Amino acid sequence: MRWKSHVRFGGSVINNPEISGLTMRPYLLTTIIMPIALVSNWNSITNNIKSYLIIMLLLETLLLAVFLVLDVLLFYIFFESILPPAWIFGKYSLSRDKLPNSGEPLKLKVPSYILKNICGWINHSCMVTSLKMRENKMGYRGSKSVVIDSYSTVKEQRVDGSYIGNRKLLPMLRCTLQGFEKNYQVRIPSNHLSSLRLYSTVTSGVANSQTGSYTLKPYFVTGFTDGEGSFIVRIRKNPKAKAGWSVETVFSLGLHKKDRMVLDLIQSFFGGVGSITYASKDTLHYRIASLQDLIHVVLPHFDKYPLNSQKRADYLLFKEIVLLIKNKEHLTIEGIQKIVNLRASINLGSSESLNEAFPNTVPVERPIIEDITLDDPYWFAGFASGEACFTVNIYKSKTKLGEAVQLKFDLAQHSRDSKLLTRLQNWLGFGSVNKHSQNAVMFTATKFSNFTEYLIPFFDKYQIIGVKYEDYQDLKKVAQLMEKKAHLTIEGLEEIRIIKAKMNRGRSQHDEE
Repeated sequence: MRWKSHVRFGGSVINNPEISGLTMRPYLLTTIIMPIALVSNWNSITNNIKSYLIIMLLLETLLLAVFLVLDVLLFYIFFESILPPAWIFGKYSLSRDKLPNSGEPLKLKVPSYILKNICGWINHSCMVTSLKMRENKMGYRGSKSVVIDSYSTVKEQRVDGSYIGNRKLLPMLRCTLQGFEKNYQVRIPSNHLSSLRLYSTVTSGVANSQTGSYTLKPYFVTGFTDGEGSFIVRIRKNPKAKAGWSVETVFSLGLHKKDRMVLDLIQSFFGGVGSITYASKDTLHYRIASLQDLIHVVLPHFDKYPLNSQKRADYLLFKEIVLLIKNKEHLTIEGIQKIVNLRASINLGSSESLNEAFPNTVPVERPIIEDITLDDPYWFAGFASGEACFTVNIYKSKTKLGEAVQLKFDLAQHSRDSKLLTRLQNWLGFGSVNKHSQNAVMFTATKFSNFTEYLIPFFDKYQIIGVKYEDYQDLKKVAQLMEKKAHLTIEGLEEIRIIKAKMNRGRSQHDEE
């Protein structure tokens, strides 16, 4: 059986191509298999979908042309033309993602001189054995977090254009920064690096310069959120939206850039979801805004490990809004009104412009949090990591030296959380809760035995993290000096004065020097 026709390819005409019984089989197989291939990869290809479809259709066309033509020259041309789209298609099958760089300079990791001196290894390979700086001094490191199959993250220095496999078969990040000894303390823009050979495996842990490999406990994250977290709902007018309004829900934690390591740990705890970005020159925000991440990561955590501050009320209202969005109710004006009613009772309430746009708004009753549970010590460690202040006071007294030393531990909160601080006072068994300002209350502990018998043993076992850890360590040094009565001598008092000068705000000035 034969069919003859004229087939046009581009501007030329192929005369008398024939479809015989021999060519009919591959011809039909091609027309059947290519759609099947497209459908089978429907969920695998997530990037450049349009280009992928064009390449597949081009590949199918060229294959059909190979089976149609009878001219040897045309057969050769079409056969060779299959190779470029087939090669491009092969790149898609590797299932890897190209990773961007932050655009900032990278800091070099250098070999450890200590290990060289001990074992005599000259380390010509320049493999990184240790860092010549603390993890929390590394800054942004030119890296952005990438989630792999929602169970691990990449957090490494890398050059622009690095690749990582987005499947379990390829869990490798290419291009970790390396350098020779002579490059130590040299900052090199990552886009200028070209000779990189090291590979780094994906890890779900984040290095902690205080404790080595450190994994946060669930109630630690809850306690830290009680201190520093926010549940944000933004409602904006949007002509492109179906109801004329768009709704954004965000879980956010904001810290000074020196506490970047803390946000890295929390992001790792949540499986790498969300992003860490600069909100200002010195402030970083960790934000989770994806609806799926909120539903599957954030809500399950705070449902299982509930907040103890009045932020739990914000969370409960925030959760209702997220579920309304999940059910598509934000696509109707009635649903938007429900969200506005809930938003009016979160944090400081709705803005004036939103109240004017929705004059019929009736704020829902805000939940009152009465069941405060402080059974898990990691909650207090997390809360203190966010809110505590460790200070050393040197004040005039009638002692022999004319000055005395006092240790002080403070926790300040909005006045609406006075019950929380009172509950904390009862749980600890010491300290006092007093009005600090018109809208703030403060828990304070100053008795020396409170530190030596409880606070220092507690925070040695349940560590706080971040810059406050250094303040705690300095306070601990002063407490040890006081136990030895060193504060009663001129030399000891001067040593305490030097330690005090480097704490809290003084630490920033000292680091800059």
